[in-house]
Amino acid sequence: MKYSSVSTTNSKSQKLRNDPSLQKTLLYSTGTVLLLYILINMTTFQHLPSLPTLKDIISPATHTVVDTIESEFPPETFPQSIHSVPLESIRHPAVEIIPSLTIPNLTVPSFYDPPQFQPYGGIRSYLGNYGQELMTPLQARSIGSKLENGLETIFVAIASYRDFQCRQTIESIFTRATYPSRIRVGVVDQYDYQVDTPCSQPQVPCEQDPKQILCKYKSQIDYYQMEAQYAMGPVFARHLGNRMYRGEYFTIQCDAHVDFVLDWDTSIIQQWKSARNEMAVITAYLSDIHDSMDAEGHLIRKTRPIMCQSDFEDTGVTMHLRHGQQPEGPAGIHGEPTLEPFWAAGFSFARGHFVVNVPYDQHLPWVFQGEEISIGLRGFTYGYDYYTPETSSCFHYYAKADKTGKRHTVKLFWENAKKLNRTIVKKVEQGGMMRLNGIIHMGQPSVTEDSWNHMDEKKYGIGNVRTPEKFFETFGIHMENFKVESHLCRFVGRNMHRIWKQYLRKDGMGIDYDRITYRFKDPDVHGNTWQKLLP
Repeated sequence: MKYSSVSTTNSKSQKLRNDPSLQKTLLYSTGTVLLLYILINMTTFQHLPSLPTLKDIISPATHTVVDTIESEFPPETFPQSIHSVPLESIRHPAVEIIPSLTIPNLTVPSFYDPPQFQPYGGIRSYLGNYGQELMTPLQARSIGSKLENGLETIFVAIASYRDFQCRQTIESIFTRATYPSRIRVGVVDQYDYQVDTPCSQPQVPCEQDPKQILCKYKSQIDYYQMEAQYAMGPVFARHLGNRMYRGEYFTIQCDAHVDFVLDWDTSIIQQWKSARNEMAVITAYLSDIHDSMDAEGHLIRKTRPIMCQSDFEDTGVTMHLRHGQQPEGPAGIHGEPTLEPFWAAGFSFARGHFVVNVPYDQHLPWVFQGEEISIGLRGFTYGYDYYTPETSSCFHYYAKADKTGKRHTVKLFWENAKKLNRTIVKKVEQGGMMRLNGIIHMGQPSVTEDSWNHMDEKKYGIGNVRTPEKFFETFGIHMENFKVESHLCRFVGRNMHRIWKQYLRKDGMGIDYDRITYRFKDPDVHGNTWQKLLP
């Protein structure tokens, strides 16, 4: 029977080869069946991913690797509140420098570190072991909640010091967003309990008007309220804001006097994705609100700032690198954000793992200038790259441009210094700056290792993906004499972007600085030394 079956099959095949009419009939039948199959399954075909474009195929570095990797952990729920997380008691940072100060301990939210990461030693150990290694795409993918419809969530951290525009900023965030359901806001509200109105208080009670933004999105807004007299500057306030992060996909840091443009959330996410860099941080000094957007929130301004201007400021142990007034103009790169060397505190947009890996230092009291080079350099050593947006997502209310004069009346945290002995204030400030500079390798030669506070240095220190020295030599910063090469802005922008982009890793995990040997020199002295490197 077995051989008979083979013989019959061979006989039929021979007959088909010798009969053209049977071949034509079989061909038509096969085509008809295939067409019916396609029509029946059209819905399935519609949901298949689109074919890659030629640009995607030949691109030297794509973001597809991180995009398509599935996390080994279950997705986080959204929103989560600080009211459902463990709290911890910490010493006030000023007391760490001067123990005799009578400032009570603070009860604060614990850092985001969910149970699934505990077998690895915690989330920081899992994500590259505190910067000792560059995160893998799989590790990066483990961070970030999404809504049921697939929308990435956004956490907005706001540090407010007695600011009457805090509520307005929150209202702008939600009302101008394309998808307000994806947003969670965390406010560190430092105010005078006896005099000021807290940021959390709506214009009228929610019972009277539940449609008010602070009422409508109450479950998506957290407040950490702190008596203003204990405020120690933006670094400590933003440190508390980092503690309020709860696993969102993206994170924003901004001030409490900012207005957002219409559809800002979809715009900034699209710009971030167009960089094809998981380690991208979009950051800039915000432009003034004047002539930047209309009453409905539509973007008017056609220019954007770029971070490229910096120099040393102050003397002695408090000397630091400060980013001054930044140039603004039309974007030289289109369709994606532009690479830049420096990070800005007034606006920062990144993946959630940025604030997990590079949180604000808890132990820097009374530091104002210096916070940006601190976070910027620490982020650099962890492998993060800074970009300025092609178009702005929000704008800032500056006192000098406020014709109403209201912002001139806003209190500053420096008012607390008047309540303390000047010698004490100076000692606290010097202690904070010596630690800040010591950690990022920018301290004075006279400042010895044992003269500054090394507490939690692993948690708030530098990484090992890149060194601070690589940053200094690349961007013309001379630590031997505390000088910088002039006219960096001529290089930063279109030139730096086109050269650096060649070194974006193929898996989208940041710029590979090991392949960059260029060292910026003042073009007025040495000419445009970057020209030969342009692709």
